[in-house]
Amino acid sequence: MSIFTEQQAKAILDKVIALSKADECTATLAGSIDGNIRFALNNVSTSGMVTNAELAVQVAFGKRVGTASINEFDDASLERVVRRAEDLARLAPENPEFMPIIGKQDYKPSPTFSESTAAIDPEFRARVAADSIAPCRGHGLVAAGFLEDSRGFIAIANSKGNFGYQRTTSFDYTCTVRTEDGRGSGWVGRNLKDAADFRAEQEIEIAKRKAIESAEAKALEPGKYTVILEPAAAAGLISFMMNFFDARSADEGRSFLSRKGGGNKLGEQVYDPQVNMFADPWHPDAPVLPWDGEGMPRERMAIIENGKVMNLNYSRYWAQKQGKTASARPGNLLMSGGSKSIADLVKGTQKGILLTRTWYIRLVDPQTVLLTGLTRDGTFYIENGQIKHPVKNFRFNESPVIMLNNIDELGKPVRVAGDESSFVMMIPPMRLRDFTFTSLSDAV
Repeated sequence: MSIFTEQQAKAILDKVIALSKADECTATLAGSIDGNIRFALNNVSTSGMVTNAELAVQVAFGKRVGTASINEFDDASLERVVRRAEDLARLAPENPEFMPIIGKQDYKPSPTFSESTAAIDPEFRARVAADSIAPCRGHGLVAAGFLEDSRGFIAIANSKGNFGYQRTTSFDYTCTVRTEDGRGSGWVGRNLKDAADFRAEQEIEIAKRKAIESAEAKALEPGKYTVILEPAAAAGLISFMMNFFDARSADEGRSFLSRKGGGNKLGEQVYDPQVNMFADPWHPDAPVLPWDGEGMPRERMAIIENGKVMNLNYSRYWAQKQGKTASARPGNLLMSGGSKSIADLVKGTQKGILLTRTWYIRLVDPQTVLLTGLTRDGTFYIENGQIKHPVKNFRFNESPVIMLNNIDELGKPVRVAGDESSFVMMIPPMRLRDFTFTSLSDAV
């Protein structure tokens, strides 16, 4: 059994808390049923389901902390995992940054569970694969893709009476289509809350068209260009930048948000006034758990407002040290935009380059968040509001901080996957000035 009801989960967690002899105890119980199907070379290669449930117990004696986990839930196993955590805590050195567990919280449930996604079965997955492969087979195209879906739960409790329970689902689909001669490549990806909103036969047409149209790519000189970043292309850069929205790294001079002479840039104008980003665990299209990894309750929170940095993440330890209020780590990132589609942005572009994806992104300089990476799976030259021809892929060197100071126009935000499975984003397509390409790439 991998999915527990709230009552079943609470009964197990209550036993764990009661068994502990430590000064404090925190327990997390989570389980899921994960399905997947993978296809390549126009054939299904693997499919399957994985069910699992795991209990993690963390205890503390003073500032000494120990953690243990187990996937058996009979009484003897529960006692064994608690004693193991306690034994490890007694052996551990004191943590100089130890913070006591939080007290009882009141969590407002967020809509992280979708009935249509939870209902996905092997037949659904097979149909997605078939609808992705059939339009390619026999038409000079080769499809390769992956569908992952999950339904599960998470429950938390501690010895100060805190408890939370929530059901979750997830859905993520990606597909790459290439021409048989390997000269053209197109890609499509969808990260959705509700599987009922997904149509593989529609999505595959995007990847097909880009594969066909990118086959005769022409070389374009590297340099600075106006670009249109599709949401998936922008997300790769922006999610990297958000790793630096930590108050401690900024205060200690290790971030682009560090101010010369000490302190951070909280409240300062760092971006174009068009940039607005926020977190909201209850967003209907991108909901996340109403608590973070420490059980801190999440709230709707402005992160960037009209280009100004409004909030940084203060851990409980760093907030206490700096005399600030601790904040829960956001689980999503929502960027405001306009109403235009990618096609609309293309129509309004005199000269520029359309980017489908950014890939293999690596950090060059943390002080400026200068990143390097490659374009792939459909890069096109735009002239007079029309896509004229495909261009060879580029290596780029660009900072998302500079990028978000060079905004011409933002389109309608869509949901995309972030840099970890539990992190979701709503990002608009964007037209930007002076995006820096440093060299050509032979990748398709």
